[in-house]
Amino acid sequence: MGDYFDKLETRTAEERLEETIGILRKTIDLAQRNTTYFAKKLQDISAHEIKDLNDLSKLPITRKTDLIEQQKNRPPFGGMNAVEPGKLARIFSSPGPIYDPQGTTEDFWRFGRAMWAAGFRPGDIVHNTFSYHFTPAGFMVDEGAKKIGCAVFPAGIGQTEMQVRTIADLKPSAYAGTPSFLKIILEKAEELDIQLAPSISKALVGGEALLAEFRALFQERGIETRQCYGTADLGLVAYETEPTEGLVIDEHVVVEIVRPGTGQPVMSGDVGEVVVTLLNSSYPLIRYATGDLSAIADGNSKCGRTNARIKGWMGRADQTTKVRGMFVSPKQIADIQARHSYIKKARLTVEHDANKTDIMTLFCQVTNGSLVNKEQITTSLREITKMRGNVVFLKDNESLPNDGKIIEDKRKFD
Repeated sequence: MGDYFDKLETRTAEERLEETIGILRKTIDLAQRNTTYFAKKLQDISAHEIKDLNDLSKLPITRKTDLIEQQKNRPPFGGMNAVEPGKLARIFSSPGPIYDPQGTTEDFWRFGRAMWAAGFRPGDIVHNTFSYHFTPAGFMVDEGAKKIGCAVFPAGIGQTEMQVRTIADLKPSAYAGTPSFLKIILEKAEELDIQLAPSISKALVGGEALLAEFRALFQERGIETRQCYGTADLGLVAYETEPTEGLVIDEHVVVEIVRPGTGQPVMSGDVGEVVVTLLNSSYPLIRYATGDLSAIADGNSKCGRTNARIKGWMGRADQTTKVRGMFVSPKQIADIQARHSYIKKARLTVEHDANKTDIMTLFCQVTNGSLVNKEQITTSLREITKMRGNVVFLKDNESLPNDGKIIEDKRKFD
């Protein structure tokens, strides 16, 4: 494999685009023919209408709430599976509940790519602390290790003292799991006065944010750490190759960053919701909204991999907030923007006044020189949210923060 997992990682932008568009069309066509859910969801779309990746915005979004609802109505996968359940390798259950399939292809979740980038090599022993119980996380690493040629100790979660003693005995060279649990293991080893060095020298972590102080702590212990981002539904989405330089997008997904509550892409570099299309023949998720916030990073990684990068996990996109007993969602704010095309960006803040009454204010960043009508926007705010609120226009030299927030709840509850 050399420095890279495969040749896909160093394709030119032109090669990647051409090949991805071809696979994307086949995936959409397969989903329309072989899944009942997407046959209906995409009934007005032809796969051949997809000429470039921008055309994806023509397709509807599927959200986690859709998965839960559809699976209740049509178990186990809501009609989104292109392979009969009995012909799968495994079926998992994630909180929701949501049932997730594992197909029969090698390294189904594509975690081998992230593990290779983290320095895992044939002959390594991997201490895998991701859960094997109900959810697929443990198996994601297991299958990736098999692809590379690593042995795995399937530790799972908990039983910290036993974890420490097993590491001391087996001397694994690699760790997979959450960064916080690796820290707990290291602290327990100190407490028990058990020397773990020179065993674990590399780690692939996920499931939570990798804090800078954790990375520094692991570095002090001689552990080179890389993080990855994935979900039970999608498998690997992006992975780190160089510390603090963002996460390179996997070669078998298409990632979009959209305005929360909509399916419309944001400007390059802006923070928005991560939407992923999974190029998978047995579970072809089309435009799946993860509910996570991120942004596309500028340029390519110094490592030589040429795919785009995301900046990592930057919060949750689901900012639905209860105001005066009613829910206000990012989609409603997007609907207000759609009514008034001169609004470039909008953010609704919710605060308490002196009497602890909820006060809504819609801050609008508008196109310079445009003719604005505060009264019309105020009316739209009331009609769409069913509540009264204030409207404030930013000055020409002001802008809303680039943090992906559409609704900001500033209330303090005792």
